[in-house]
Amino acid sequence: MSEDRPVTLEFLAAQSQRVLAELRILRDHVDVLAATCPRIDNDFDRLLAEFREIRAMHAQHDRTASRVRALEERQT
Repeated sequence: MSEDRPVTLEFLAAQSQRVLAELRILRDHVDVLAATCPRIDNDFDRLLAEFREIRAMHAQHDRTASRVRALEERQT
């Protein structure tokens, strides 16, 4: 603020309005981030569940392949 213009109530009110507007914008950003975090967490949990399922399917396939090999060896 320059020395030519005194600080008035109007100036302070305008500054307050600017600060409140910035605060509203920041709150909006926080709301978006807060809504995004659970989605990311759920996606990660789903990914882990799919990984476990793939590992179980792989183990099942290995057991089946071992049984087929054992049957083939008995036939020869």
